[in-house]
Amino acid sequence: MDLSKVLIPGAVRVVGQLTSKKRLFQELGEVAAQAHGINAAMAIDVLQERESLGPTGVGHGIALPHGRLEDLDHIIGVFLRLEKPLDYDSVDRQPVDLVFGLFAPKDSGVDHLKALALVSRTMRDPAITATLRANNDPAKLHAILTENRTPQAA
Repeated sequence: MDLSKVLIPGAVRVVGQLTSKKRLFQELGEVAAQAHGINAAMAIDVLQERESLGPTGVGHGIALPHGRLEDLDHIIGVFLRLEKPLDYDSVDRQPVDLVFGLFAPKDSGVDHLKALALVSRTMRDPAITATLRANNDPAKLHAILTENRTPQAA
């Protein structure tokens, strides 16, 4: 799996200030609707539903909200870089400024987990996150995230 198949340029944004996790999910849903033509309200609902099971803030200023949608036929992503970090109830209690949302088909099974693992590996790389934080241009952010990298051996 390749992030360039999940994340299209139109699904990458830099956002000024959001006041709550709910507002963040609304922004993710709206961007997903604009970029991928999905139903924004349904996207917001699945993100909130998943978040109620446990926080998707993975630490180091990164959140990976995700959910499954009925009407999708492939996995899609949305990336937001927040100019002002948002309190997110992350595992390390740090606010988040890098948010990669994933939406998968209801029956995607292991592909959803593979996509989540790929995004997680990418976002755990300190060089990548530092470069993401240093850029405000959505096109550059997309290029950074989708750049082909040689997989690291475990």
